[in-house]
Amino acid sequence: MTSTPHDRELRSQLDTLTTEAFRPELADVDRLPTLDIARLMNGEDATVAGAVAEQLPGIAAAIDAVADRMARGGRLVYAGAGTAGRLGVLDASECPPTFNTDPAQVVGLIAGGPAAMVTSVEGAEDSRELAESDLAALALTADDAVVGVSASGRTPYAVGAVEYARARGALTVGLACNPGSALAAAAEHGIEVVVGPEFLTGSTRLKAGTAQKLVLNMLSTITMIRLGKTYGNLMVDVRASNEKLRARSRRIVAQVTGAEDDVVERALAATDGEVKHAILVILAGVDGPTAARLLADSAGHLRTALTRAAAADHG
Repeated sequence: MTSTPHDRELRSQLDTLTTEAFRPELADVDRLPTLDIARLMNGEDATVAGAVAEQLPGIAAAIDAVADRMARGGRLVYAGAGTAGRLGVLDASECPPTFNTDPAQVVGLIAGGPAAMVTSVEGAEDSRELAESDLAALALTADDAVVGVSASGRTPYAVGAVEYARARGALTVGLACNPGSALAAAAEHGIEVVVGPEFLTGSTRLKAGTAQKLVLNMLSTITMIRLGKTYGNLMVDVRASNEKLRARSRRIVAQVTGAEDDVVERALAATDGEVKHAILVILAGVDGPTAARLLADSAGHLRTALTRAAAADHG
């Protein structure tokens, strides 16, 4: 196989990335007992949280900016290839059942489309045009936020997505695991969690993947907290779509209100199973439609709605 100038340029780029660096001290790891290998990997993983901690101010600024756009009706869109793309799709897919978001509010785009979730799609990650096409299909607006995710920070699909989104006025975040990345430079909010060389050379599904997952967890979770999807640390916007979640709904209403089971059941029945509405019915002594109106007037924030109800009571 003859290497082309493009191949040689790509190899030069990879040689500069810390996530691709070879670690000679691990060259004989395959000769070790399984438990020793597990201990080594576990020790590597323990360093990831510290690397994320170094980026917390930047992560918090990005979250506040994302929450501001979503409060205006915008969407949160993740765009990545391979492991990074799968992590974005995973995070997006967990928002509807956890926070009762519309599936269109948090979107995961992976280079190559849904098929790339389970198999490699040849050449997809190298295509900026594919990213532009995927975002154009969403009819991106200035109220949206696009998070490009790439361990290397050079993946054309992720960089192309951020550049396309920024040109259209959308908020942009670039999440990478190498310093001085093109992805972070292209975004308004660049987040570079430098986890160092991987346990297996170049396998960025390991520490880099863990770091990206931790950051995406914070992006979606804290954004939802800012949007009033929780009351304290309780998921009061949970969608009770199965028996476990229905039981969780009853438990949350009881935890917040201290009410007996029969009171909780009546409140949930009066509010079509909506947890926040049921809590208002019990704590504010209002009916279901009034609870819905209070929440609508409070942009969905339960704490604000309770304050409004108390003020009306004393007015």
